[in-house]
Amino acid sequence: MIEKKKGNKSENQAVSAYEKASNEEIDPRCIPQKLDAPVPEHDKIVYPDYPKFDQETWKYLYERQMKFLHGRACNEYLDGTKQLNLSSEKIPYLKDMSQIFFKTTGWKVARVPGLIHEQNFFEMLRRKVFPSTDYIRGKDELDYTPAPDLFHDIFGHMPLLTNTNFASFYQKFGEAALNAKGKVRTMLETFHWFTVEFGLIKNPEGMRIYGAGILSSHQEVQHSLSDQVEVIPFDPEKIVTQEYDVWHLQPILFAIDSFQQLEEGFKDWTKKLGLIN
Repeated sequence: MIEKKKGNKSENQAVSAYEKASNEEIDPRCIPQKLDAPVPEHDKIVYPDYPKFDQETWKYLYERQMKFLHGRACNEYLDGTKQLNLSSEKIPYLKDMSQIFFKTTGWKVARVPGLIHEQNFFEMLRRKVFPSTDYIRGKDELDYTPAPDLFHDIFGHMPLLTNTNFASFYQKFGEAALNAKGKVRTMLETFHWFTVEFGLIKNPEGMRIYGAGILSSHQEVQHSLSDQVEVIPFDPEKIVTQEYDVWHLQPILFAIDSFQQLEEGFKDWTKKLGLIN
C-alpha cells in the first residue's frame, strides 16, 4: 500500500508520499519505512500468535463488510475471495495465500512491518510480490484507520491478485513507477489512487467496485455507488490530472470497462512516456 496526498504539482514541486509524510506531524504509522533488510516471503512467512481479540476483530470486520458487497463488489473480486478461501472464522495465513497466488498468477506475498517506502513497494510489485502487513487494527479504529493493516491488505487488495489481467497490470505498474521521476512519479501515484485503491468497473450487471480502499471501508463501500459520486470513464490522461483528498469520502471516481482495458490502457500510456518497453 502507498499513500498519496492531493494536488497537481510542477516537476520541481513533486514529492513522494515518503518525503511529504516526513515533513508533517502525522501518525507515525503513516510514515513509510525504508526496508534495510530482506523480509519474509512466501514459504518463509510465519503465522503470528494472534490474541483472541484480534481474531474477533477480523470476524467482525469481515462479516460487516461482506454484508455490503453483494450487488456492489465486482464479480472478479468475489471470485478472488473464493479462490483464497477467505472466511470470517480465522485471520488468513499469508503463506497460504502466497501459495495460491503463485499457482494462479505467479505472484507471491511478503510480510512487511507496515507502510513501506515507495521504492521498496515498487520493487516488490515489479517482482510480482505483494507486501502485506500481518497485524490488525484496534477496537478503537474499526470504522477507519489511517495506517495499513491486514484487513485492508488481505480483504481489500488480495482477491484481485488472482485475476490475470489485474495481476499483469500491477506488475507493470511497479516497473513503470521505478522508472518514473518528478511529476511523472506523482502522476503514477494519482493513477494508483483512482484504480487500485478507488476504482470502479462496469460489470454486465451494472457499476461495481474493485478498488481496495473502497472495498475495505465501511463508509466508502456505501458511498461510492451513490448519486453523490461523479463517475468518469477510464482515461489515463484524465486520471493523472485529477485532484483528490485522502481524508474525505471521494466525490469523483473513474470506471473501467474491464481489467483488460485497465492493463492495456496503462501499458499504452506508460509506453508513450517511455516508462516501460
